[in-house]
Amino acid sequence: MASTSRGDRVDLPGFFADLVRCETRLYNALNDRLRERHGIVTSQFEFLRFLRDHPGARVADIAAEFAIGIGATSKGIDRLEKRAWVIRQPNPSDRRSSLLDLTDDGLRLVEAAAATFTETLAELTAGALGGPSGQAAVQVLSELRSTLERDQIGLPTG
Repeated sequence: MASTSRGDRVDLPGFFADLVRCETRLYNALNDRLRERHGIVTSQFEFLRFLRDHPGARVADIAAEFAIGIGATSKGIDRLEKRAWVIRQPNPSDRRSSLLDLTDDGLRLVEAAAATFTETLAELTAGALGGPSGQAAVQVLSELRSTLERDQIGLPTG
């Protein structure tokens, strides 16, 4: 585990390593639990949850939210559509795109998976986020994300 500071200076390489390794381990653990209980992986859950919260979104909206390429997003939606969890409908204002919605099965799935996701995430982070520094860590990451998104940093190029 990397040191998070040296005196008043933040160890940026250490911060990056800790951040990325935490994200990877949490993502993998959530993947395992969602697959075991619901037959989906974390990326599928994230897409379904986004569509639950943003009915009528486009593939481009999902790609922008997750800072991933349009092609990868479209392929992910194709997989969800084949499982009858998502439907594409013509976009009346742009014939080149479709509007996406959850099917009833997709909505039931995401609701059940959301409970598992939240429960698992609470279990995995309770020790670190339950203490007095937990809220500060959440705030710092939220501010960093907001800055990166505002400045459009880290968007896919392809």
